[in-house]
Amino acid sequence: MTSPRGKFITVEGIEGTGKSTQFDFLTDQIEQRGHTVFRTREPGGTPMAERVRRILLDIDQEPIPEIAELLLFFASRSLHLQNAIVPALARGEWVLCDRFTDTSRAYQGSGRGLDMAQIETLADWVQGDIEPDLTILLDAPAEIGLERAKMRGDADRMDSQALEFYRRARQGYLALAERFSERFEVVDASVDIAAVQVSIQRILQNKLFSNLD
Repeated sequence: MTSPRGKFITVEGIEGTGKSTQFDFLTDQIEQRGHTVFRTREPGGTPMAERVRRILLDIDQEPIPEIAELLLFFASRSLHLQNAIVPALARGEWVLCDRFTDTSRAYQGSGRGLDMAQIETLADWVQGDIEPDLTILLDAPAEIGLERAKMRGDADRMDSQALEFYRRARQGYLALAERFSERFEVVDASVDIAAVQVSIQRILQNKLFSNLD
């Protein structure tokens, strides 16, 4: 007997919205329901995709052109999907992914100003019909996110963009939440951690767990 396909959940948001903290909370909530969680991230998620991640995030002397940045993200995503995400879903595991294609739409599309139609062509080519079952957008003003990110220290290349870039990316995310309203849930990440977790619990119950009870 084959296992039923697992659920695919992505967590999105600009820097400093608490994705790492809530990622752990989501893992715990899903595991408490008896599901095996496959935790992963983008860029990265496989040994080769992690090497691409280092290229994208390292602050180096050689600049990365915007189109090269976009193509590297999708090259990493192709490796990630075929070598990690798709097999995990086929095993019946619940895939929890820190960032996915919506990051490219928000960062390279809205943030960098690249042609959204070209991004969608790449998404169709790389993903086919694979889409998240649920996307949780942790939303906060860019000023709050950047201030929190600075407190973490050790900023990488994508953490080191100008404030206006993150403002555009945030607006891009909110536009995506309207466009893909059937799978997006927006959570106010400017409030305290406990309040964010209450919202996440409610989302999981309403969107995923209630269909399994």
